[in-house]
Formats: sequence, C-alpha cells, structure tokens
Amino acid sequence: MSDALTADAVHLGLDLGTQSARAVAVDGTGRLLAAASRPLTGHRDGPRHEQDPEQWWSALAAACREALAGIDPARVRGLAVDATSGTVLLADERGTPLTPGLMYDDGRARAYTARVNKAGAAVWEALGYRTMQPSWALPKLLWLLDDTDFPGARLLHQADLITWRLAGRQLPSDASHALKTGYHLVDDRWPDEELGALGVPPGLLPDVVRPGTVIGTVCADAATATSIPAGTPIVAGMTDGCAAQIGAGALTPGAWNSVLGTTLVLKGASPHLVRDPGGVVYCHRGPGSTWLPGGASSSGAGALAHRFPGADLEALTARAAATGSTAVAYPLTGAAGERFPFRAPDATPFVLGDPAGDAEEFHALLLGVACVERLCFDYLDHLGAPVDGPLTLTGGGARNRYWSQLRADVLGRTVALPEHAESATGMAVLAATASGATLEQAAAAMVRVREQLTPDPSRTARLAPVYLGFVDELTRRGRLDPSMAAHARRKAEQ
Repeated sequence: MSDALTADAVHLGLDLGTQSARAVAVDGTGRLLAAASRPLTGHRDGPRHEQDPEQWWSALAAACREALAGIDPARVRGLAVDATSGTVLLADERGTPLTPGLMYDDGRARAYTARVNKAGAAVWEALGYRTMQPSWALPKLLWLLDDTDFPGARLLHQADLITWRLAGRQLPSDASHALKTGYHLVDDRWPDEELGALGVPPGLLPDVVRPGTVIGTVCADAATATSIPAGTPIVAGMTDGCAAQIGAGALTPGAWNSVLGTTLVLKGASPHLVRDPGGVVYCHRGPGSTWLPGGASSSGAGALAHRFPGADLEALTARAAATGSTAVAYPLTGAAGERFPFRAPDATPFVLGDPAGDAEEFHALLLGVACVERLCFDYLDHLGAPVDGPLTLTGGGARNRYWSQLRADVLGRTVALPEHAESATGMAVLAATASGATLEQAAAAMVRVREQLTPDPSRTARLAPVYLGFVDELTRRGRLDPSMAAHARRKAEQ
C-alpha cells in the first residue's frame, strides 16, 4: 500500500452539502492538515428546491485551492467526492448542465411515484426498501423528462458533475449515488426492463461502479482550477450520509454511526442485505460484501431550534441537566410527519409528563431524541440487522456532552465521539484506498476517537420505564405495530 497510511501521504475529501462545498486534506495517520469551504445558495418554492450546478463546481474549486495552499503537491495521493443523496440534473454530451440541480429534498415529483413503484415493484422489493419516495432521484428524472426536451441528454448525480469536471470527461457514477435512481445493487446493473417501461431512454444513465473504485485522474484544466495535481487518482465516492459513516469508522458488521443534526440519521454495517417490510430502512452497498443499512428520522435537534430559537443552548442545557426531569417530548422537527423508525405522514408531536418551565421542556426534548434513537435501534434489531457493535455519535448534537451522555444512558451502551467525523473526512479515508489500503485499514489508521462515554447503570434503569412509556404512547396512537412494541419491551427486560 506504499506510504498511504503514513504522515507523508495526503488524501483529499470533497463534500457537497446543502449549504456549502468543503474540501479537507488529511494525512495517512488521520491528522487534519487543512480544510476550507465555500457557501452554496439554493432556491425553494413550495416543494421545489433547486441549486445552480455551476456553483457546485466553482465553490468546490475555490475550497480546494484554499485547502491545498501550502501543501506539497507531491504528497497528494488521491481524492473522493460525496454529495447529497438523490440530487440530480440533466447535462449535454460535454457535461454542461441543461437543468438546475433538483436537490435531495425536492418533492415536485410526487405525481410520478405511483407509476415508479408499480413498474419497479419487484426490484424495489428485492432491494429491501419496497417503495421509492417523491424526493428520490428516479421520480424526479421522470419529471425532468416530461418537463424538458433535450435529445441526447445525460442524467448526472450531483457528484457526477464534479468528477466529470475533475477528469475532463464523463466518469462512471458510484452505486451509492445511483441507488435512488433505481440501480440494482444486488445484480450490479440498471434494471433496463423496468426503466424502459417508465420511458427512460437508453444511454441516458451513466455507467456505475462500486464505491472505492479508481475511475479516472485529474486533468490539466481541473488542476489549474483547483490546485489538485494533474494525474491525481479519482476514487468513486458515496452519498454524504455514507461518507459520514466512513468518517466515523463504523464499518465492521454491527457497527453504527448515529448522526444527530436537524434530524437523526442512523447508518450501520451488516454482512447481509436488510429488508424492511415497512419500507423505512434501505441499504447501500458497502466495501467488499458488506451492506450499509440506514434510516433517517424526522425527529432531531431541529425540534430544539424550532421551540427555542436564538436561545443560549449551553446555558439551557446546564439548567435542564439540573432538573432531573423525566418528562419526555416526541421531538419532531416540523409540525407533522415521521419517516423512521416508522412512516407516518400525519404524526404530530406530544409530551408525556408535565414539564414545568423552559428548562424541563428543553430536557424533555433531549430525552425524546434519545428515546427515538433507542426505538430506531430496537426496530433495526427487529428487522434482523446487527446492532450490537461499536456505536459512534456524530453531528452537531454530539457536541453537547450532556446530551451524548443522556443518549448513552438511555441506550445502555458505550458510545464513542470521533475527533473529525464529517462527510469530507470520510471521503479522505476512502481516497486512501487509491494507494492500495483497504477501507478497513484506512479507517483504522485515520479515524481518531476523541472520547468514549459509558452509561450509568442506575440512570439506565431509571430511564427504562420512561422509554417504555414512550413506546406505549406511540402504540396507542397506532404508530407502532404491536409486534414491534413487544420486541422493544423484551429488549428492555434483557
């Protein structure tokens, strides 16, 4: 593997988020050498959310130039790119965008989902997620084909535009970004018959390879624009959630990364494909023969920002911690709707107990997120996903140490807080595989743990009835299947 996992090697991680484009340079021991970002702007109009694809490239190129200033070009060994899941556009044969980028949460294609789910039912069932949602890429592709007339157009996922610009030619897409466009992850192919029935023209979709495949090298023009040395290997990346999972080192079977931001997202590793009759958990392909199951809740830290806008959250946390309150609130980030650990578009927030004042209400939301997180793990266990491996906590919520400890106590398991767990870092780890390291070797060498938190057994026991009361209330409201509720109770009694 040459010097890939030494301090001499530099690996680049490029990340396209919703609000910014970010570039990081990380050495082979996991030391962050440089990081830079540039803002991205979008346009929202009802269910529509668009961005200018040209801004993705200009912002990322500027971030790369800043991050690489002062780094010896001879040290750079490779790069990988992640982007938001389900974000797509149409481009011409030269890679010039023909449409805006339809973002990951763009819901304009709702009218197309029934047709998509009827035509592809057998494939979606085989892949374990059963149905596609309006924000997935395939329904949005059908909307684009009906709304535009560009003969010879090509579908690009968000990351595909960047790799095209980096190489100066179209490169294969990765199976992670292609998942929501309908790529058959088991058979490693596009489901041509089903896509043809939906009117998707032959030649519109890109070739696809597994994440971690070297797909090209940086061309001279891109080197001038980005300061990335010409000839640098380009490694097929993954979506931002999977990239963050790599950055947290959650790659062995049973390992999980819990990302607490505006919403709660769980990503894990499994030796087998996890199929979900409820359609709320779906799997990416992982390294080798592994699978990466995961789910995204509509609950999370966004509930705090909604209820306490502009508050000093550090001070509020200190006051909340002193209350000892066991009131619990269902922490939906919006007015209604849940996606995981159950699907309920009409779900609404509720509070169990009688929190007195802002501090207790704040604590009820902290505790509510912890209860949702435990229920997610119980649901995954109910599906047969391995859940007993190492657990890392990342995202903005993980910076609140009291909250992380509370989550460990509710879960009754040790949690690790990585030093630099972010999507761009995960892509730097993946980029290290271009030099011959396996992804597991690269993660072991480059992912650093800042702190571990162990649960307080007495507090875990005291909070168990609170969690079961939360489960009972969701069952009473018809949100949980009785068999799932019974499973959660059995787990609590073990």
